[in-house]
Amino acid sequence: MHHITTALVLLSLALPVHADGLSVGFGEADVTPDLQAGPVYLAGFGQDRPATKVHDPIMARAVVLSDGQKKITLVCVDVVGIFLPTVEAIRKQLPGFDAVIVSATHNHEGPDTLGLWGKSPFQSGVDPQYLRRLVAGAVRAVQDADKQRHPATAAIGTVLAPELLADSRQPIVKHDELVTIRFQDPKTQRTTGLLVQWNCHPEDLGSRNTEISADFVAGTVRHLQKTHDCPVMYCTGAVGGLMSSLRLEVRDTNGQLLKSGTFARTDRYGVLVAEAATASLRSAQPITLTPFQIRTQHVLVPVQNGLYRLAWQVGTLKRSLYQWDNQPTPKTFTKTQDATKPVAIRTEVGYLRLGTLDVAVIPGELYPELLY
Repeated sequence: MHHITTALVLLSLALPVHADGLSVGFGEADVTPDLQAGPVYLAGFGQDRPATKVHDPIMARAVVLSDGQKKITLVCVDVVGIFLPTVEAIRKQLPGFDAVIVSATHNHEGPDTLGLWGKSPFQSGVDPQYLRRLVAGAVRAVQDADKQRHPATAAIGTVLAPELLADSRQPIVKHDELVTIRFQDPKTQRTTGLLVQWNCHPEDLGSRNTEISADFVAGTVRHLQKTHDCPVMYCTGAVGGLMSSLRLEVRDTNGQLLKSGTFARTDRYGVLVAEAATASLRSAQPITLTPFQIRTQHVLVPVQNGLYRLAWQVGTLKRSLYQWDNQPTPKTFTKTQDATKPVAIRTEVGYLRLGTLDVAVIPGELYPELLY
């Protein structure tokens, strides 16, 4: 489903150089849907899975970085995915930024934000009013992060955690590297925030759960916030193909096996991811994150799935279609209503070089074998 899921932020370390002027701020906003306003359909598994209660909030988290000349923000929301038009709605309310990169954790226990998981295959699960709430919350998180921005130094740590990841489809290729960036006050050395990337579907609660949750991400962020006494930004890497925790054995601190589909198990898995993030920082090395280089490109991606084409025709998936002539980057992006002919959707790819850090921004549920 490379054209409908999350946008990915992938991190890699390059050789260090010297640069100054980094400032960083963190912000977050609660974007949990209101169950009193109408049915909320949970996304990620099958149709007709209405939420019955809220277990933990759905959050939009943001980090804002400036090199003194350019200002960028990375945003991640605890939902299954965010279409480009929604991203563009967020960008319109954030003037003054050189890049606004919006992604999703790819959470399978939050509200449908794409349309595939409504009451039936022919009914969208998206509530337009909720999408407006999501946009407003993401904007607020960025604005708060910008207000909190202060000078910072950075260090990056990585750790391999294959024991926390199962690949359920052939070929078995895991993206099992967890990456953490720690920001500190240059005067006091106090940790002012963490940026964590891990590569696992937030679907540990399984398909029978009916409570709104951020899945294991909630436990990961909560544990890191408590342990390090700072804000935490979590984002998802290459999870396609299929990176999951569902087939793992997860045990409590006494070694007892925890039952699948329970919050006790999911929270424990979240803590294990948080502990891996903490472990990655034990060998963290200073990294220079300035100056910024930003490249983005709008591209067309052909829609080859017949069911998706039908979903657009009946209105389940609300997304503009474009004529497809085997040209990913045509001179003109021409909209069309005729889904009987070759069609595509418009999306975006990006590349950021933050000093010595490379950030690839790739739409969708990227397979690790493609990443490698």
